Amino acid sequence: MQTNRIKNPRKQRKMLYNAPAHKRHKLMAAPLSKELATSKGAKTLPVRKGDTVRIKRGDHKGFEGKVSRVDLKEYRIYLEGLTREKTDGTNIFLPIHPSKVQIRNLNLDDKWRKNILSRKNAPVKEEKAKLKPAKKAEKTPAKKIKEAAPQEQKKVVEEKPIKKTAAKTKLTSKKTAKVTEVKKAVPKGQKKKTSEKEEE
Repeated sequence: MQTNRIKNPRKQRKMLYNAPAHKRHKLMAAPLSKELATSKGAKTLPVRKGDTVRIKRGDHKGFEGKVSRVDLKEYRIYLEGLTREKTDGTNIFLPIHPSKVQIRNLNLDDKWRKNILSRKNAPVKEEKAKLKPAKKAEKTPAKKIKEAAPQEQKKVVEEKPIKKTAAKTKLTSKKTAKVTEVKKAVPKGQKKKTSEKEEE
């Protein structure tokens, strides 16, 4: 069984380390639950503060809680109630990667997030896809007519200079023929003699 070559891990790590904020936000995406996906018309969304989330993999599998903080620098999220005690007795939140999580409830306080969901709805995309081919089909015959016309003009333009060149070649060939006849009729030695007689 053949396997595809793995991309260079060094470059992948560098890309994640140097990624700008807008790309980091997209990398923080997590899948929606089946109920949410059907109702909202989207499969994945970036995790935000206030979303209710369930951990699907790892030591804390099955834990469900609200997102208290999103860390774009480290690509981690922190949930309310998911803590551990340090040796000195203080409690700290456990970091979790968004890929290990499923969004159970969305926080829709932000109008921008509502706009994202409205754009992700599938029926709008299907309508646009249906309209595009029809427009192309209408435009194609007009383009063919326009393309055909310049070709005919080119042919006419090309024919004219060819006729002129042919006429020129005929003239040049006649001139060369006369010159050769003259040369044949009067050899070089005789020319000199005739010129000497004329001088006398």
